[in-house]
Amino acid sequence: MTRPTMFRLAAGLTLVLTLAACSGGGEAVDMNGEQNGDQEADGTAGGTGGSDGDADAPAAGGTLVAAIAGEPDQLDPHVTTAYFSFQVLENVYDTLVEPDVNLEMQPALAESWETSDDQLTWTFHLREGVTWHDGSDFTADDVVYSYNRIMEEELSPSWRFSSVESVTAVDESTVEIKVGSPSPNLLANIGGYKGVAIVQQENVESGDVTTAPVGTGPFSVSDYTPGSSITLEANADYYGGAPQIGGVEFRFISEPTTALASLQSGDVQWTDNVPPQQVASLPGTEGIELGQVGSNDYWYLALNQAHEPFDQVEVRQAIAFAIDREGITEATMFGNATVNQTAIPESSSWFTPYDKYSYDPAQATSLLESAGVDPASIPMEIMVSTDYPETVQAAQIISSQLSDIGINSEIKSLDFGAWLDEQGQGNFDMLMMGWLGNIDPDDFYYSQHHTDGANNYQGYSNPDVDALLEQGRVETDEAARKDIYDQVATQIADDASYIYLYNPDVVQAWSSDVQGYEVMPNRAIRFRDVTLG
Repeated sequence: MTRPTMFRLAAGLTLVLTLAACSGGGEAVDMNGEQNGDQEADGTAGGTGGSDGDADAPAAGGTLVAAIAGEPDQLDPHVTTAYFSFQVLENVYDTLVEPDVNLEMQPALAESWETSDDQLTWTFHLREGVTWHDGSDFTADDVVYSYNRIMEEELSPSWRFSSVESVTAVDESTVEIKVGSPSPNLLANIGGYKGVAIVQQENVESGDVTTAPVGTGPFSVSDYTPGSSITLEANADYYGGAPQIGGVEFRFISEPTTALASLQSGDVQWTDNVPPQQVASLPGTEGIELGQVGSNDYWYLALNQAHEPFDQVEVRQAIAFAIDREGITEATMFGNATVNQTAIPESSSWFTPYDKYSYDPAQATSLLESAGVDPASIPMEIMVSTDYPETVQAAQIISSQLSDIGINSEIKSLDFGAWLDEQGQGNFDMLMMGWLGNIDPDDFYYSQHHTDGANNYQGYSNPDVDALLEQGRVETDEAARKDIYDQVATQIADDASYIYLYNPDVVQAWSSDVQGYEVMPNRAIRFRDVTLG
């Protein structure tokens, strides 16, 4: 006996993205409106919401040119962990479900679903008439292939399927997922970002998925010029209605001042690569709209606990007290971020108040003394990525602050690919990076802090935290689950598994000619409802 879950497609459904990221659900993207076009406090501008429409309507309105800060490493959604990849892939692929503006999961390729009374069987009813970009039919077998590929090949998002025991095609339009225990986070896990997109088996097995992906989304890849741009064209057969623009050209412009200048000159119509020091001056600029909302992203420091003396909690706590978060945030983000000592932002219902680590060099020195550690003897190399300039700037400030308590440090700046390699091999003392695209509290904590977590590169292990994280994954009572994650967040911060810094704002700017674009708190970039004036 099943009880229907009341999620069915409605006209005018507001559609949004998630990303996860590199670090990332967040996957470790280790990071790196209303009508009339007036910018509202909720980050919307112009146009109408929703994606339902006449699937036969022709695309019109020309090509929107978007400036992004870097080039995708590849376009296989199950393999990449790069944010730049997901900015493109968000417009190419679909998931079974997807988050709305409030980060609540809504129908996408699945138009409805239900769970069994024991909550161990989820049944998804797929949309009919959906086709791949090459014209072939989308069926339940594509879902089974995609999820089994992730699990069997242990690809980047495989940890999201840890509770899944089987995925079965009941018929061409019905998928059944069996889980080993109640999984309140399953919808977020299979729809939180495009890293869990449904892919086409033929496209994967040919190898073309890395540069010429075939999806079911509103746009298809038509051209890829390495080092320069990726161009998408509108999918006239998109199930939500053909986009009202002919396509999107993503140009890779790494320098923020250049990206903004290109927007101001009209060479591009949208960018999220806005110099933080210039954000405050943009409101009221003729011809430019600014969107700014709080995000679910967080930036952090992690100390390698396989390297002495970082295995000692007192040493990690000492460094947490030696860091001036307010100073770092102001210097690197120019007020476009909120200081936070845990991962989840205050805007979330899962937020845990915590403010133990005031900027206190004297307390830092005292902790080092009680640990019997001479600060001058601490080896400290701060690993950051040149692809995320804010990490380089922050590292300079942090290095200066650590010197105030006697710790001498060096900065190791790498491109992001090399950074990922060094992190994976454990070749770091301290690193700085960010996670984005998180929705469920499990996204923020399990993979990063469980002893066996796939992204626990710092080597943190606390049996009490492990037990709580495992309880949180199966607890279906929301109040009880909130209490579990409050305990998790507090203990992780107490142990300084991560030293959290801030939650950055999502800041994007676009031409006033762009209508219908909406800024999302999970940094989703969707152009399917956009028109060009």
